[in-house]
Amino acid sequence: MRFPTSRWKWILGLALGGAALLVAQEWQTVTDLAGVDFSGLTPARKALALKALRTQACSCGCNMKVAECRVKDPNCSYSRGLASVTVAAIKAGKSADEAIAESKASKFGTRPTPKLLDDPVPIPTLGSPVMGPAGARITLVEFSDFQCPYCSKAVAQINATLKAYPNDVRLIFKQYPLVELHPAAAISAQAALAAHAQGKFWPMHDVMFANRPKLSRQSILAWAKEIGLDMQRFTADLDSDAIRKAVLRDQADGDKAGVEGTPTVFLNGQRYNGDLAPEAIKPVIESELKRLAGKK
Repeated sequence: MRFPTSRWKWILGLALGGAALLVAQEWQTVTDLAGVDFSGLTPARKALALKALRTQACSCGCNMKVAECRVKDPNCSYSRGLASVTVAAIKAGKSADEAIAESKASKFGTRPTPKLLDDPVPIPTLGSPVMGPAGARITLVEFSDFQCPYCSKAVAQINATLKAYPNDVRLIFKQYPLVELHPAAAISAQAALAAHAQGKFWPMHDVMFANRPKLSRQSILAWAKEIGLDMQRFTADLDSDAIRKAVLRDQADGDKAGVEGTPTVFLNGQRYNGDLAPEAIKPVIESELKRLAGKK
């Protein structure tokens, strides 16, 4: 599963990001979990329930344990549901293994396979960074976070697809910083749009993703100078209300479109739920091109 996000405003997340990261590292020791009702359990039964939740895998596809998912992604309906069933079984006197088995057999135990392409939704893109021909029949809109490791991996994959379809596919980039997970995500999103204001979004995009572990204000300022930006204008734009509001608009657009993590890619307005590897998305693109050709 791609990195999850909550509905927090990113400005609030910037202030609380460090604390959230600290809590996220303590899922194996915390004794209270978001959305989990331990009331009515004796201390011994609560300890048993916590042990079960720390060993049981979440079914949402995040590769985390239930307790870990409750801490790191409190909006996840699967870990919340699994925890509810497991704790109820422990309250009923069942063992940890029996409680886990009961929750696995519940409706929360498996995640339905999503459609490869969801129904189309409107996504505002005016003024967003674009790569590819204006007349491309297929537009990919990517919601991304510069500090997200999955987004970093997606760069080469999407570039390969653009190279394979130079006349038919274009990419539009939208900001979706997960600041509660990534402390440098907000400043990176602002830097990207500040560079975009000078026509150099893609050079800044490339250098930040290439140096993802080194993202910081100091590094960003050095890279901005290296790619030839007007530094006086860049530093003024970097912390401007206009740039912050532009990032918030992108996030709001993502929320309205149903973005739940990064990277999320929409193909002609349809959320793509598959692998971004060129060989995986190629059949989807070919099918869409064929469909569009049939409408002529």
